[in-house]
Amino acid sequence: MTYYPPNYDPWAPPPPPPPRRRRRGPGKVLGVLGLVVLVALGFVAWDLGRTSLSPGRTSPLERALRDQPSGNQAPDAGAVTDKVEPGLVDVYSTLGYSGQQAAGTGMVLTADGKVLTNNHVVAGATSIRVTDVDTGRAYRAEVLGYSRSRDVALLQLQNASGLGTITTGDSSQVSVGDPVVGLGNAGGDGGAPSVAPGRVTALNQSITATDESAGSSEQLTGLIQVDANIQSGDSGGALADSEGRVIGMNTAASTGYQFGRNGRTAGVSGFAIPINDALTLAQRIEARTGSDTIHIGPSAFIGVSVSDAGGSGALVQQVVGGGPADDAGLAAGDVISTLDGRPVTSATDLTAVMDTLHPGDRVGITWLDQSGQQHSSSTTVAEGPVG
Repeated sequence: MTYYPPNYDPWAPPPPPPPRRRRRGPGKVLGVLGLVVLVALGFVAWDLGRTSLSPGRTSPLERALRDQPSGNQAPDAGAVTDKVEPGLVDVYSTLGYSGQQAAGTGMVLTADGKVLTNNHVVAGATSIRVTDVDTGRAYRAEVLGYSRSRDVALLQLQNASGLGTITTGDSSQVSVGDPVVGLGNAGGDGGAPSVAPGRVTALNQSITATDESAGSSEQLTGLIQVDANIQSGDSGGALADSEGRVIGMNTAASTGYQFGRNGRTAGVSGFAIPINDALTLAQRIEARTGSDTIHIGPSAFIGVSVSDAGGSGALVQQVVGGGPADDAGLAAGDVISTLDGRPVTSATDLTAVMDTLHPGDRVGITWLDQSGQQHSSSTTVAEGPVG
């Protein structure tokens, strides 16, 4: 059985996408956010571990552009878009706790509708609708599996056939200074993709990403960093090379971040998961090869929202009435310390344990109430919003 908050209708369809928009030219993309770009609702990407650059020093990107052959020119963004667009879809998620809508992008891997996207694009969703950018056709989608720690999800579109697909490149051959084009559903506006040209500025980068809806955070590693203007809604979209081959999946972005201690501003910076890494995870999901970091099938749900307790444990903020946690006796203000026999020291820990469970599993829960008294119970986890 699936549980939802009171007065929430999980079967209410997402609103139709807005009318198609015209493609923007090089250097112009839709939607402007503040200092930090939220690449999908509730997902914040912060730049970490940058090298301090003293005044007058040449950055790695500047050196690469200075030293590269003159033939390595900026790509024809229009030509790249024409090659990639047939394999792009807009992804619209209805979020379970609030009934709000979130939007992102996906890339079609197979003609029968297997779609690669970011996990955070669909996290918390109780229904997902996907619109083919090229044809305008809409499909319901289910999540075949996901990796929260790598921010990858694989969708299956229902009753899909004959879809256009992306052409992938080899992300192991990407170099600093390579020209790229970011494509996606910037701003969630739908229709023809937004276009963000740029260049690769660094490889093998790490960021910390926070999912505010789950109260958890993950460190994403091995990312491609670019100076393309990746924006909210571009998540799950394509980072393509000058030949229109997809070499990365747009995942996070920030603007006006600072290098090191001297506070030198670097401007727009986007991050993409190398396509080789994303495809490896998608293949494992398709083969139903689960692990501690790859969840296969429907998500498990105990019916709580949590945050860090400030010491040890996951602090319960809300309990869904009639859900597994409610049946076990938990209440807002309690602190969960173990789940399924595994210690829970933070909201992130609780999320990690939930990712290893499946609907119907019987689990034990230990928690402290607001007076500090310890309680233990067991319950059967339900099917709920996407992890």
